[in-house]
Amino acid sequence: MDIATLRGEPKRRTGHSAASAERFTFRPPNVSDGPAVHALIRSCPPLDENSAYCNLVQCAHFAGTCVAAFRDRELVGWLSGYRPPEDPETIFVWQVAVGPAARGQGLGDRLLDALLARPACSGVRRLKTTITADNKASWALFGRLAERLAAPTSREPWLLEGGHLPTGHATEHLLTIGPFPAASQRP
Repeated sequence: MDIATLRGEPKRRTGHSAASAERFTFRPPNVSDGPAVHALIRSCPPLDENSAYCNLVQCAHFAGTCVAAFRDRELVGWLSGYRPPEDPETIFVWQVAVGPAARGQGLGDRLLDALLARPACSGVRRLKTTITADNKASWALFGRLAERLAAPTSREPWLLEGGHLPTGHATEHLLTIGPFPAASQRP
């Protein structure tokens, strides 16, 4: 990962103009962003829609490990995550949402890079997330992150349909990326 990525600076991507990449701003969310986060997730099927209250709590209590992306003051991207207390070297990414108007511009990649560059992720050496088997976009997004980090991956069924999850909600596979060097150890 290059230093610009670690600092959350725009990165030129093949097929995306520098002008479109620079239109995004990233910041920790605040509680007033909660309604916009809820509306954004609603506009991004197949993401699970959480309660508005859940999104407010994420914005208020987990701002250090969540990333809000804006274009012209409009929320167009969201990443929620947290560090499990029993595994402080891990960041668990709960959701990545990119609004329809911002897709195809590398925003998902930039949200992940911005997260890992946050002070709240100091000492993180692994990233975990869950993905359903048919969610090709998410597999590609996290696969690119593993490549940028030059980190190994593992995948296993974790939350099972008809067991942990109600019938009709596909099994969530736990994807682990890492170990990778902590931010202070990356080139």
